[in-house]
Amino acid sequence: MIDLNSKKPLIIAGPCSAETVEQTLQTAQELAQSGKVDIFRAGVWKPRTKPGGFEGMGIPALPWLVEVKKTTGLPVAIEVANAKHVESALAFGIDMFWIGARTTSNPFSVQEIAESLRGTDAPVLIKNPMNADVELWNGAVERFAKCNVKNLGLIHRGFSGYGSSQYRNTPMWHLALEIKKRLPELPIFCDPSHICGNREYLQEVSQQAADLNFNGIMVESHITPDAAWSDAKQQVTPADLVTLLDSIVWRNEGSDSVAYQTSLDELRGVIDRLDDEILKLLSRRMEAAEGIGRIKRENNVMILQSSRWNQVVERVLARSEELGLSHDFLNILLEAIHIESINKQNHIMKSEQ
Repeated sequence: MIDLNSKKPLIIAGPCSAETVEQTLQTAQELAQSGKVDIFRAGVWKPRTKPGGFEGMGIPALPWLVEVKKTTGLPVAIEVANAKHVESALAFGIDMFWIGARTTSNPFSVQEIAESLRGTDAPVLIKNPMNADVELWNGAVERFAKCNVKNLGLIHRGFSGYGSSQYRNTPMWHLALEIKKRLPELPIFCDPSHICGNREYLQEVSQQAADLNFNGIMVESHITPDAAWSDAKQQVTPADLVTLLDSIVWRNEGSDSVAYQTSLDELRGVIDRLDDEILKLLSRRMEAAEGIGRIKRENNVMILQSSRWNQVVERVLARSEELGLSHDFLNILLEAIHIESINKQNHIMKSEQ
């Protein structure tokens, strides 16, 4: 049985898809020879956004993974999306499973898979859902736990968003930290391949995961990535994967150094005092929002003033470089402030009628 906590970092790697027996075995052999990879992954069934694309080799690819285990000694992992996938995979002795983002988004599918894996010792890693919904992610874990699937873990692969972005899927690291806070006993792995959608950004995303104390990464590697039948741009050769892994700094969780602890305590004290000031300022801001709500009520004006709010956002974002704060952070902060301001004004509208 695979112990997801046996080492840190735990590295899961392999091609997006098992395309041919030669491609699968050669990739696995090169990854095993590197000595850097703990578990071999390969897509057998590939749910695609649109029909007509390559959707995996299916059951014929499972014997290839049996051969990978035999020749390299690496455990093998695949994605499963329904009970039939699980049944076939178990029959071929697949060691580990992951639940894809599309599947996690559907509680009916999650329940079906959980029932089919009831009581199994095989590790099951659950990717975050496509949409930014921690409750849905947490709920998927609960469904497996209630089916006595005990060897569970999480995969952070980013969240779908509308519009252009540097990444294929926005990391939204705060949501990964939230699920870690809720489920501290579960190991969590980062999937930089699906966050990035492009090998160019793999290192920086992997390093971010390491700095946030993730348990490891699951990354896609292919002997000829540019010729891959699926997700070519986000895969790297086994040799490039070694370079990537060597570049990631996995730091200690703490230090016994007195100087370290003293310096840390001093700066944490500064943060605590600043947090108190920030909270007091936010309270004063909400008092001003309540005052605006009263004026709007007296003049029979609606709460939401989109043009005004757009001006606020533009003004703040224009100062992001000066302040040393990212647009992503400021957008999240402003959205939270806006929602609370609207709630305050809505309360005024209702309570003073």
